[in-house]
Amino acid sequence: MKKRPKKTKDSSNPTNVIWLGIVSLLTDISSEMIFPVMPLFLSLVLKANMAVIGFIEGLAEGTSAVLKFISGIMVDRFENKKSLTLIGYALSAFSKPFLAVASIWPHVLIVRVLDRFGKGVRTTPRDALIMASVNKKERGRYFGLHRTLDSIGAIIGVALATILLYYLGSSESSYRTIFWLSFIPGMIAVILLALFVKDVAKGKKKSDVKPGKTSNSSSFNLLKTFKLFSSDLKLFMLIAALFNLASFSYAFFLLRAQNIGVAVALIPLLYFVYNVFYAASSYPAGKISDYLGRNNVLIAGYLLFALTALGFGFYATTFTLWILFALYGIVLGFTDGVSRAFVADLADKKAAGTAFGSYHMIIGLTIFPANVIGGLLWKNYSAQIPFLVAAILAVIAACALGALQHSIAGKRKKTSMNVQNFRIYR
Repeated sequence: MKKRPKKTKDSSNPTNVIWLGIVSLLTDISSEMIFPVMPLFLSLVLKANMAVIGFIEGLAEGTSAVLKFISGIMVDRFENKKSLTLIGYALSAFSKPFLAVASIWPHVLIVRVLDRFGKGVRTTPRDALIMASVNKKERGRYFGLHRTLDSIGAIIGVALATILLYYLGSSESSYRTIFWLSFIPGMIAVILLALFVKDVAKGKKKSDVKPGKTSNSSSFNLLKTFKLFSSDLKLFMLIAALFNLASFSYAFFLLRAQNIGVAVALIPLLYFVYNVFYAASSYPAGKISDYLGRNNVLIAGYLLFALTALGFGFYATTFTLWILFALYGIVLGFTDGVSRAFVADLADKKAAGTAFGSYHMIIGLTIFPANVIGGLLWKNYSAQIPFLVAAILAVIAACALGALQHSIAGKRKKTSMNVQNFRIYR
């Protein structure tokens, strides 16, 4: 009798993803208490114009992008996913209180760069940790779950900011009080990460390494790692970069609301609506992508963004803005987590960290020109022009993604035919 093959132990650890989601939830409470207030603080208190605000956001995100790539290389070389994630969250948490003492816009620039420095350090190892913690067939679901918990934190953070603004009033002192209070959930997140999240090594266990042999860190070669990137992965990164050229900072959408005439006290509520729909759509979108394919969900998200951008540019009123912010949230739900899951699908396990780092760096670097150019278009022409350009770029990106989908389907069909021919002529 033939022996039955031994069942391999399931390496899935979804508990890790849940704790990472809780950490992101608390960090987003901290961050989102600040985000809807900061554009107003810059514009009304520090008297910064749209070009300056675009420059601050662009430089901050550009810094984050470069750090995401570097941390990705470190993940593949040293397999230190948890340590890097912890450092990143700690840096962002400690940067928050310094906003409370900012007196000129360059102070805010420094704090934003430090905060995004922390995000750049943590994002890639965290995504690699999620990828290593769950099975391939469930990646869309768990990346979506993480995005949902992250967005729930944003909802709570915006709600807290709105309540504080209501009771404290829209004044300089109230803005600074919110900045101080945002430090508390950020520090709790760092403590929970240190205590409950477990690292997941991609290689052999230490006990399996023979005496006298070095670990993976000494044999890591960046050029060889880049060679593990498939052509489909490279093309997707370029398409994602094109789409993100259209993806301005949240500040543009919030200041568009102010431009239309929405009361300052209501602007955080618009951001609240955005986060509610972002949270509500992230997990379903990720789960749907597990069945219908990442490309199909992403194409829908890209096209929806084009319509939403046109709405912000040409059909924004004090009534339609509530619908537009809801659509903006759905767009992020359909594109953010699904894009990360798609990178995980296309990446080689040996180069997962570098793949995530490259992806985040490429799309992050596009945010800098997107924000700077968007700010200049707004300042020199009108508020409609940046959103029109965004819509055009999103449609082009959707068409390119459709072409990539056709290419991948063709390769799979060819591979399937080769396998069948091999069986016939064997």
